[in-house]
This record gives sequence, structure tokens and C-alpha cells, in this order.
Amino acid sequence: MAEAKWKLVVDQQGVTISNDRFQLTTTEAQTLDRDVSLDDVVFGVDGSGQMETIITELEAMTKRTYGQFCGLSRALEVVGERWAMFIVRDLLVSPKSFSELRQGLPRISTDVLSSRLREMEHAGVIQRKMPEQPEGTMLYELTEYGAELDDITLRLGQWGARLLGAPRPEEIVTTSSLIMAMRATFQQEAAVGVTASYEIRVGDIVFHLTVSDGALQAAGGPLADADLRLEPGAALKGLMSGEIAPADAEANGVVYSGDSALLTKFTEMFRIV
Repeated sequence: MAEAKWKLVVDQQGVTISNDRFQLTTTEAQTLDRDVSLDDVVFGVDGSGQMETIITELEAMTKRTYGQFCGLSRALEVVGERWAMFIVRDLLVSPKSFSELRQGLPRISTDVLSSRLREMEHAGVIQRKMPEQPEGTMLYELTEYGAELDDITLRLGQWGARLLGAPRPEEIVTTSSLIMAMRATFQQEAAVGVTASYEIRVGDIVFHLTVSDGALQAAGGPLADADLRLEPGAALKGLMSGEIAPADAEANGVVYSGDSALLTKFTEMFRIV
């Protein structure tokens, strides 16, 4: 579904805010003794924040709905919009700036990302985290309500992983997508009694996993003194699905250093089932 483009027009007749499904026009704008300013006519005393609120409300009013009075309908109206769950996925890994979200989702347009962030902020799913220092960057993070999507996101990723075939030519992986994939496929029963750490490199992406008696911690970046360093390349999915046995890993381009028994344990603990 194509995203609605908002248009703002300020002229002698008044102010018009519109998209392809909605139009709001104010008339009889007061006459000013100086040139008309967009801030004077539209933003008012509250600045651009007031305009952002207006746009958010208008988007909510004009959004297509399902006509169903149920919780699933309301949920999909918020996180069922295109790209919304990917934003949730990436914020479950860590708070991110607007540019970091764009970098992790290179096919999303700036306008669409802005719309999704406004919608989810309005719904109480995400919130802004202001920088502690004046020169810092404002971040987006999940609210407590939004963080409840963690288990739902993991279960959905686990369910969808069974549909994975070979990657399509245009498809990419990111640090956040790989971390969430590891969390989604983690088999806690197989990790009981295990203490091990892994540093994994997939192309330019580096992340690490720490397992401690059935508990998993996953984060971006290298890990000093990792028990096993793994560069699986394109064979990662095959290792996790059982299509490639640990004994055949090196023959399929997998590079690792450390105890080979930990590679076997990796395929048991992180498995697409």
C-alpha cells in the first residue's frame, strides 16, 4: 500500500493540509502587517511540535482500519503497517537514532519512517529519549508497553524462519536482525548447564552471544576472550536448520577457532525448528 503524501499550502485564502484521502482547509485567515510566515499561520506558539501533533491526529483519522472490534484489529492498526515490526525489532535490540534506524532499514523512505515513528509514539509503543548532553543525539526507545512485543516478535521470527530458503539477491542482514534471529531460535533446554561465549562475524557484522546455564545474552560488537570465534558466511542458516552438519562445516566455507565441540553445541542451542 502506497504511503499517503501530506501537502501543506499557505496562501491568502488560509491554510490547507491534505493528502490523497483527506483535506482540511482553514479560511478567513487574519490579515497580517508583515509577510505571512509558516510558523505564524500553522505552528503557533507551540512550534513544530504542534504541527507534528496535528499531522499525527490526521494520519490516525485517515488510516485504513479493519472494521473489527477486537484486540488483534487494534494491534495491527499500530504494528501491522508496513515496516512497523522491523522498527520494533531493531528497538528491541537497543534504542536508536533516526539515522541508525534508516541505516538498518535501507529500503524505508524517510517519510515512511517518520510516519511510523509518529504513529507508534502516538500509540504509546515508543518514546523519545533525549540526550543527556546538548551535543548528543535524540534516540527512540520502546516504552514498557512497547517492550511487551518482545516475545511476540521472537515467536513470529521463529515461525517465519521455517519459511526461509536461499536469500534473495536484494536481501540483507543487519546486526539487529541477526541478534534477534539468534534470540528467536535459541533452544533453552539445550543450553541448560552450558557456559559458553561466541563471537560471530557475518561479512562486516560482528556480534556476540553469551550462554550461561540456559540464559542467553546477545549484543553487537566483538567479545574479548570468546570461547569460539565463528565466521559462518552463507552457511549460517544451514548450520541452524540442520542442513549442514558441524562435521561438514569447514567444507561449506565455515571458519572458526576454538573447541569444535562448541560448534556442535551452537547448532544444538540455535536451531530453526
